[in-house]
Amino acid sequence: MKRLLLLFSVLALTGCAYRAPLIGISGSYASEGVGSTTLNTNYSQAISKAGGVPVVIPTLSSREEADAVLAKLDGIVFSGGEDLDPSLYGETVLNETVFVNSVRDDSDVFLARAAVASKKPILAICRGEQLMNVVLGGSLYQDLAEQKPENVGHGGTVHKILAEPGSLLAKLYGTDSLEVNSSHHQAVKDVAPGLKVTAYSNDGVVEAYEGNNLIAVQFHPEKLVRAGDNKWLELFKVFISRCR
Repeated sequence: MKRLLLLFSVLALTGCAYRAPLIGISGSYASEGVGSTTLNTNYSQAISKAGGVPVVIPTLSSREEADAVLAKLDGIVFSGGEDLDPSLYGETVLNETVFVNSVRDDSDVFLARAAVASKKPILAICRGEQLMNVVLGGSLYQDLAEQKPENVGHGGTVHKILAEPGSLLAKLYGTDSLEVNSSHHQAVKDVAPGLKVTAYSNDGVVEAYEGNNLIAVQFHPEKLVRAGDNKWLELFKVFISRCR
């Protein structure tokens, strides 16, 4: 509760001080000691560079809290991180490579449902892409190495993706193969109703999709921006423009 009260205080102060869109970024939960909210600073830096005001959201314990937070925001980014619990899409854990964080799962599901209901812009990255697909009715490959062994290698590698004509990625970067980073061992399997896949890797893994008020990518554009590849800042700028 103290974390949530602090968040509301920051939201109120920030809203008075800036006209730029206020963008929430979902944090993770580390259970060591008394527990803490964690988030790589690449996300907040990319949002700031794109013209938004980033606010880290601690893990929440109810849909009511999530609705209250979303009411203060102009948009939300769902960040990367741990695997999603397979029970969220009707499966049991496949093997020992699947690592879940139940505290974060609960919070992110509350936030995702509140975000969809709010109709505010969403940018979903890596785990965030997987989260939104699951919340909207899709499923995941729990372990690409076992379930899709012909994959190009998605854990800590660089590979190319192909953007679909007419998609946001194609409008920003063209339809030729784009080179992206890759740091995940799960991926979208069954695509949720209403979502349009807009990019694939050569092995058929979903690398991006779009939906109502939703942009989702499997790779990490915030890391590419941090590394100096500023063309990826355009993706964040488009998201921020939708939040105005």
